[in-house]
Amino acid sequence: MIEIFKPMGAMALLTFCVLGIVAFSRFRAGATGKVTLNDFAAGESEAVPPEARIPNRNVINLLETPVLFYVVCLMFAVRGTTPALALTLAWSYVGLRVAHSAIHLTYNRVAHRFVAFLASLAMLMALWAVFFLTP
Repeated sequence: MIEIFKPMGAMALLTFCVLGIVAFSRFRAGATGKVTLNDFAAGESEAVPPEARIPNRNVINLLETPVLFYVVCLMFAVRGTTPALALTLAWSYVGLRVAHSAIHLTYNRVAHRFVAFLASLAMLMALWAVFFLTP
């Protein structure tokens, strides 16, 4: 297996896990009478409680800048070589995204989440730099 695919798979797994949390939190909110199907007719209404809205927001986060992660990883795979530094940066990015999601889905302190996001963004930018600066 191409090594750069492993952190990509880990990011996909994180996304699928959070999608599962979204489904669980929405079903639980419905089962307890906190929401109805109509509360989701146009996305999420204000009636949807935070414990069901936050996981959905986290999935949205996992489909924004990680797209750039998937693209650069595929670029390394197409090129046929992935430097060790790139693998380290890729795994660091995944770890920081896991931390970001864990913070977001638990105690949700924005300052902590922001630090995890900025650190992951730095790893992503460095990964792109490595792609263009290494043969």
